[in-house]
Amino acid sequence: MDSLRVGVVGAGIAGLAVAAGLRRAGIGCVVYERARRLGEVGAGIQVGPNASRLLHRLGLADDLRAVGVRPAAVELRHWHTGAPAARMPLGPVGESAYGAPYYTLHRAALHRALRRLVDRVEVGRRCVGVVDRGDEAELRFEDGATVTTDLVIGADGIRSVIREALVRDAPYFSGITVYRGLTSRAAVESVVAVWLGPGRHCVWYPISDDQVNVVASVPEPASPGPSSEEWTAPGRVADLVAAYEGWHPDVRRIVAGLDAVTRWSLHERPSLRRLCTARVALVGDAAHPMLPFGAQGASQAIEDAAALAICLRGAGATDVPAALHRYDALRRPRLARVAAVVGVHKRDHHLADGPRQRARDRALGRRMSLRGQRWLYGYDIERAATAEELRP
Repeated sequence: MDSLRVGVVGAGIAGLAVAAGLRRAGIGCVVYERARRLGEVGAGIQVGPNASRLLHRLGLADDLRAVGVRPAAVELRHWHTGAPAARMPLGPVGESAYGAPYYTLHRAALHRALRRLVDRVEVGRRCVGVVDRGDEAELRFEDGATVTTDLVIGADGIRSVIREALVRDAPYFSGITVYRGLTSRAAVESVVAVWLGPGRHCVWYPISDDQVNVVASVPEPASPGPSSEEWTAPGRVADLVAAYEGWHPDVRRIVAGLDAVTRWSLHERPSLRRLCTARVALVGDAAHPMLPFGAQGASQAIEDAAALAICLRGAGATDVPAALHRYDALRRPRLARVAAVVGVHKRDHHLADGPRQRARDRALGRRMSLRGQRWLYGYDIERAATAEELRP
């Protein structure tokens, strides 16, 4: 069987996870990255057991244990009193329940670990379009060069060029801006703390032995423009402090103690009716950008990567359309369920005190348990794919 010619567009976490998964499946690829230097921006990232089990299978268990933190719990708290709405244990208890750890770490650390598994990344290659010809695909680059492949995988983020092969749509502003910053690990306990309050919420969690990632949302009435989508756009600590006036002293202390913050306006895109054509597939934010109201953006991208590798294992060039059809069928129901939960969180995380807020907290108390989150964290995409294969 001839080896597949595969081009992956984008060398972020999603693209490198795809390349590493394909390599594990015995499939080579070339990753094309528009930036002239390879790296990952941003600060913290949460990796649930549904994704960490897949990263371990890629051979990254030692890397993640060395650079990641395994928090003791996820805690949801009242914005003013600090009273717990829900607490889900993690650490050894969660790892025993789900068979894999929950990690919090720096995005750059995960990116470096994945890069070690990838054979070929070409930087400074800005893709400007793709054409699916049915029997092959053609990538087009800014410098006029073209590359013909059997398969193109778009991992090029929320403003994906590759997505245009499937649909003509555009990102739209969510109405929420987030501020991100780092503080000392000594300032907080080793948990993922989520403070829920009227119009906004604040999250923090440790990402190393000495650093804690802080993410605080602020409502914004109108879109501030495309430039504000950059992770590294500077923000003002004073603005953040003002936005959390009247909140619990711990929240005020943490946000006021940040030396610097970045400001990132959250955008969304419409849901896709399909994730692929005959020769083009999408993964991660290019396919399903998710608001950070469930900490599943990176984890779902890693699931995408594993699913693609499973579906393409052993495939020849003529098998690609059928393999991508299987990928689409395997992923869309799962993504729809995760997206629905994120949508509920977007609606409910920012409730003012009152009957709806109290009903939300009661529901969170039931859902945020090891049993209640089994559908999410206990999910194994490789096992799910095998079950599909065996289904009559």
